[in-house]
Amino acid sequence: MMMWKDSGVPADSFYEARSECAEGPKSKFKIKAGKTLSARRWHAAFSPDGHLDIASVLSRIQRGGVHPSIRGEVWEFLLGCFDPKSTFDEREQQRQHRRVQYARWKELCQALDSHVGSGRIITAPVITEDGQPIQDPLVLLEANPDQSKGQANGGSEAEPYLDKQVIEWKLTLHQIGLDVLRTDRTLVFYEKKENLSKLWDILAVYAWIDKDVGYCQGMSDLCSPVIILLEDEADAFWCFERLMRKLRGNFRCTERSVGVENQLQSLASITQVLDPKLHQHLETLGGGDYLFAVRMFMVLFRRELSFGDSLYLWEMMWALEYYPDMFAMYEEPELINEKNEVSKGKVKSIRQFGKFERENIKNGTKASEAPLPITVFLVASVLKEKSARLIQEARGLDDVVKILNETNGDLDAKKTCSHAIRLHKKYLKMAKRS
Repeated sequence: MMMWKDSGVPADSFYEARSECAEGPKSKFKIKAGKTLSARRWHAAFSPDGHLDIASVLSRIQRGGVHPSIRGEVWEFLLGCFDPKSTFDEREQQRQHRRVQYARWKELCQALDSHVGSGRIITAPVITEDGQPIQDPLVLLEANPDQSKGQANGGSEAEPYLDKQVIEWKLTLHQIGLDVLRTDRTLVFYEKKENLSKLWDILAVYAWIDKDVGYCQGMSDLCSPVIILLEDEADAFWCFERLMRKLRGNFRCTERSVGVENQLQSLASITQVLDPKLHQHLETLGGGDYLFAVRMFMVLFRRELSFGDSLYLWEMMWALEYYPDMFAMYEEPELINEKNEVSKGKVKSIRQFGKFERENIKNGTKASEAPLPITVFLVASVLKEKSARLIQEARGLDDVVKILNETNGDLDAKKTCSHAIRLHKKYLKMAKRS
């Protein structure tokens, strides 16, 4: 058990890295006694029946993040898996119900493709785009490296007819496999094949149940930390599913637009207000669409920060924009687009909202206007910090990407969050005057 130190413990100390993988961003955030939400304070925040004092928890997280020993169970509340007003017994019933539901979905996926739940990961397509099984022995062997060539068809036997949705899903399975094998390979955790298989299974099941989005690159980076923090596969799945409720819009693409486009447009509007010179320079370079910022939105700074620091940033974001009706909105679909009305319909302490969300409430955000997510202001904070250099040195979009990529290693998650909050307040004031 790692001891607490006055100077703080580096966030990455809790996630063992392989000795040969020394490169990459270094941890800047430190777990500190008296600031970080500890196991003792977390357990003390519950009443005897299990009601959670979410206001005290949010306050502590916003000061110093969450101790890794309780991070998984805290995230379940921050992401809306559970209602703070629920009891211990109610949450246990919900947990068991969700585990049964996940098992059913996984069994369905196993019936569609026997690789699911087998402990194997496929990295090559096993059917053609018209649903026919691929018979090439080399392809089959790559898809099933643990089997002999004669047995390598696992789950792709000739079928009289495959539904279009089934074909689309089966065609994503090898892409999931390729991404899983590249995800967080610096961590000792993923040296165990069963952990890789768990990540693949969860992403495969999610791709089946969310047919509008399916699977897209970047989802493995979002799901991986949840696998590490929550031991039970079903619990990890539901935590990831709630995370995707926040982010699935980024991955949802149509013939007319890319999912993340709305956030890029918001980033452009914010930069135009807060740093007009930088915005004008980027437009002159042909970067007015802000596509160079896509990666930060899609994987929430996983490339720019160390593993431990990225988890700290995530929980800070969720605590800052937390609102108490999140669970009800997820469980009752008719409330999904009525966030403001729900909150106004019930008397709630302002302390039950995150600091970022409180600013939106104080500013009087209209019910018809969805507030901008904190991620937009986090990315705006990075651009603002690099503004002078981007204006002076960037002579093309390649230079913009190069300068932003050099953020890797020198980005401070805590300072970036604080800067984002300040930018948010400034933007609200300026937008109100205009």
